[in-house]
Amino acid sequence: MIVVIDYNIGNVKSVCNAFRHIGCDVELSRDPETIDRALGLVLPGVAAFGYAMEALGSAAELLQNAAAAGKPILGICVGYQMLFEQSSEYGPHEGLGLVKGNVVPLPPDEVVPHMGWNLVELPEGMDLFSDLGAAKHFYFAHSYYAQIGDEQAKVAHTDYGFALPASVQKDNIYGVQFHPEKSGKQGLKVLQNFYDICNRNTAPC
Repeated sequence: MIVVIDYNIGNVKSVCNAFRHIGCDVELSRDPETIDRALGLVLPGVAAFGYAMEALGSAAELLQNAAAAGKPILGICVGYQMLFEQSSEYGPHEGLGLVKGNVVPLPPDEVVPHMGWNLVELPEGMDLFSDLGAAKHFYFAHSYYAQIGDEQAKVAHTDYGFALPASVQKDNIYGVQFHPEKSGKQGLKVLQNFYDICNRNTAPC
């Protein structure tokens, strides 16, 4: 079972529906026992960073503990940004600190917000992109992005006038700035790959 963290932010239900569409067992919950039983956890989000962290509340510690135990975690959009240490969106806000890096505004000389389809270069060795080839288009909608400073992380980029980090993988922590649930077949394949990662994982669940 995959658990999508229920914290009343944005796209949680659409992410659940996308997992169900590909036949995955998924539950929307923030119950500690349910989270503990899950094979993997998904943190979506469409909101300002600080508001999202406040809404996450005590579930933040549950996610941090699950990450430390080796359980696969996937962050999507703002959920991806929350994996990092800090965001400057509407003032400084602390993130989950699972990956080193800070979330900062897109450069003002680029179109803000970034909305639409962009080609993401998919480096070898990033498990979310297994069997997707060298590059695929995914759907983005955001005004901030993660400056990743973690030497242990693998990163996929898209060209947005600069090399914009579109996805991160660090051990059992995965994140995508784009919306896989809005990205057609290739987005559903990303979710399927995460489900497969969770089923292969040997961490207690």
